[in-house]
Amino acid sequence: MSNVLIIDDDPSLLDALSMALEDAGHTVVAAADGTTGLSLIRSKRPDLVVSDVNMPGLDGFSLCRRLREENNRVPFILLTSRDNDIDETLGLELGADDYVTKPFSMRVLVARVAALLRRDALRLEPEAEVPVVSGTVELRPGRLEVLCGGVAVPFTVTEFRLLEALMRRPGRVLTRDRLLDLARGDPSVVADRIIDTYVRRIRRKLEAIDPGFDAIETVIGMGYRWREPTQGR
Repeated sequence: MSNVLIIDDDPSLLDALSMALEDAGHTVVAAADGTTGLSLIRSKRPDLVVSDVNMPGLDGFSLCRRLREENNRVPFILLTSRDNDIDETLGLELGADDYVTKPFSMRVLVARVAALLRRDALRLEPEAEVPVVSGTVELRPGRLEVLCGGVAVPFTVTEFRLLEALMRRPGRVLTRDRLLDLARGDPSVVADRIIDTYVRRIRRKLEAIDPGFDAIETVIGMGYRWREPTQGR
C-alpha cells in the first residue's frame, strides 16, 4: 500500500481524487494549498505527490522546484488545466516526473500513479542492485542513483528510467515512443517533444560534471541511442 499526497485548491476535485486513489488501494493525504502540501511532504514523506499547478501562494511549479532544490526526489505528477506545450515542458524542466492535463479521466490518473510507483518500486528488487556502467556514467538501479565520474547526480524517477533504457541497449536506436514505453510504461497522450525535454535535461546534468559527455546520440528522424565510449575515455 502506497501513501499518496494530493494537493489542489478545488475541494470537489480533491474529494474525487481522494476517492479514486483510495479505491485503487492507496492511502491518501490531502492538502488545499502548496504551503500545506510542502509541510506534509516533509513530515509525512509520501511515496508520491499529485499537485495542481494553479494554486494561490505556492503553486505546483514552485513546489516542484523547491523539492528538487532540496534534493527530494519523491515522484511528482503535475495537474494542469493549461493545455500548453510551454507549461508541460516547464514542469519537466523543473523536475516533475509526469503531468496530466485537465479535464482528465480518473482512470488515466490512477494508471499514471500506479506506473510511477511501480517504476520507483523496482529499486527494491534484488536484481536491480547490479550497477550499469558505461564510460564515466554509472547507474545504481537499486538506489535510483546516477554517478558521473564518481559524483552523484540528482535524477527524477523518469529521467533515471530513460537513461537506464538507453544505457542497457547500447548502439540501438530507440524511437521516442519506445523510450516513453520503456521509461514510463505509457507512450500515449504525450507529445514526442517531451522526450526531447527529458533528454536535454539528462545531457545538461551529465555535461555539468563531464563537459565531454556525448554518449546520447540524436538520430535525426528516428530517436536516440547510447553510444559506447571510445577508447581512452
